[in-house]
Amino acid sequence: MLYPKKVKHRKWQKGRSKGKASRGVALAFGSFGLMSLSTLWISARQIESARRAILRYLKKGGKLWIRVFPDKPITKKGTEVPMGGGKGSVDHYVFPIKPGRIIFELDGIKKEMAEEAFKKAADKLPIKTKFVKR
Repeated sequence: MLYPKKVKHRKWQKGRSKGKASRGVALAFGSFGLMSLSTLWISARQIESARRAILRYLKKGGKLWIRVFPDKPITKKGTEVPMGGGKGSVDHYVFPIKPGRIIFELDGIKKEMAEEAFKKAADKLPIKTKFVKR
């Protein structure tokens, strides 16, 4: 799974995701891409699950690029911990996604195969997505 080796601050504030993405909105590496249409946090586990679904479908062909990296730490308190006592410890990492962001890119395969691979990946992600081509 993806997670940062080192972070400047161990715990972050939640923040708010609003508006459309301005970075990572165009295909940079491959010919086909999977674009997000909604706003949500995508966890490292979900990204890994989608990546594995794509690679399992493609077997050995094509080249895959992951255009997002989960670097936002999400904290969680233990079960049955009373109110107070400060913020919990880091539980997992997420990537806050905005509409228009390219999540995955593929190259070196036919359009139909890329569409099917991204369809399988989209089933693993909690957001609405769209297939895009160059």
